Amino acid sequence: MKRSVNRLVPAAILLVAMAAMGCQDNINYLRARRSLNSGVKAFQAADFPRAAEHFSSAIELDPALIDARSYRASAYMMQYVPGGESAENDRVAQQALDGFQEVLKEDPNNEVALLSMASLYFNMKEFDKAKNAYLGLVETYPNNKEAHYTIGVIAWTQTYQPRLEVRAELGMKPDDPGPIRDQKAREELAQTSLPLVEEGLRHLERSIEIDPMYNDAMAYVNLLYREQADLADNPADYEKYSGMADEWVQRALDTAKQKAEAGTQDAF
Repeated sequence: MKRSVNRLVPAAILLVAMAAMGCQDNINYLRARRSLNSGVKAFQAADFPRAAEHFSSAIELDPALIDARSYRASAYMMQYVPGGESAENDRVAQQALDGFQEVLKEDPNNEVALLSMASLYFNMKEFDKAKNAYLGLVETYPNNKEAHYTIGVIAWTQTYQPRLEVRAELGMKPDDPGPIRDQKAREELAQTSLPLVEEGLRHLERSIEIDPMYNDAMAYVNLLYREQADLADNPADYEKYSGMADEWVQRALDTAKQKAEAGTQDAF
């Protein structure tokens, strides 16, 4: 009889140990969610450093808690100051990017992480990385109007300044009628800028298809047509594209007026 009891003792110890482990897992589960909730409250109060600390605690307690990783990356991103030049600013930007990458390892199609990374690259003025991120986003989420819109904004950002520089080199003022006077300079600029303009227009038009009241996108359609006008081969095409730009300006103004009267505004 003693032998039978002795054989049962190790099994009983194992069961107790397993129960203890399960209990600890439950405790960690509850603590992780308390930390997550505390982080959300701090985030909502705009205390982003404190929020990041709570989210880090939640991740330590439950590494599989994907929401905590997403929130922590967002808390880092909210601490980034666009245009700020400091080691701390660079650090929080990198922490945010690393955090969103962690989320994407677990959930490759996480729309919030994809959009946040693209937005952060844009604010960091890393426009090529931002565009690639937005292009990747619209492959999975083709109806994300903000992504299409921002690709258009990037296109204008990358073409406007080079055009002004060429004009200045030729002695042309920003408000002098175009197209750019020197054929060689115009054609060289067109080789790099025109594909960007055309790509930007496609995406802006797509964003307006998704949201016909997207007046911000309409405003950038106008701006890109003005880029295209200055790259035109002749005055007639310059006038044509300038006229198209004017039409989009009026459309943007009319749409903004309609939205103001209706009490609505763009919401991403």
